[in-house]
Amino acid sequence: MLEFLGLPGTGKLLESKLEQALMDKLQAFLLELGKGFAFVARQQRISTESQDFYIDLVFYNYLLKCFVLIDLKSGKLVHQDIGQMDMYVRMYDDLKRGENDNPTVGIILCSQKDESVVRYSVLNGSEQLFASRYKLVLPSEEELRKELERERTLLLEQSEAYQADGSDND
Repeated sequence: MLEFLGLPGTGKLLESKLEQALMDKLQAFLLELGKGFAFVARQQRISTESQDFYIDLVFYNYLLKCFVLIDLKSGKLVHQDIGQMDMYVRMYDDLKRGENDNPTVGIILCSQKDESVVRYSVLNGSEQLFASRYKLVLPSEEELRKELERERTLLLEQSEAYQADGSDND
């Protein structure tokens, strides 16, 4: 929930404005992320032989002993976003990760997430890449109830599919 940013909940939100609002409220954002997070950089440049890339936000989690890269998307999650984050994570592991660090984690924060895009991408089953929807305001009780029911149904379907796959292999 990004309600603490005080941004309008409607209209097109620019990623740069979202990023600036997070920086303005960094302490609250760190608390929202959870325990162990330390801020490393904003718009951190990583480069290949011929191109520069900029990671929106970089954190280090000292409890997990890993870097956490966050890419902010003001719109719907698309497969290009996932490929971009996958590349960032691989590059960061290669160029920045220390010998005693665990693998880098990449999180795409987006306003809309298409479950089909997630299911058919490297996000499915990944332990390093994640996409999560953000909301600028708390949902109503009814919206929250619907969302919980939708997630419950999705988890149940995934569990049934997993059990069916397991029984076929016996």
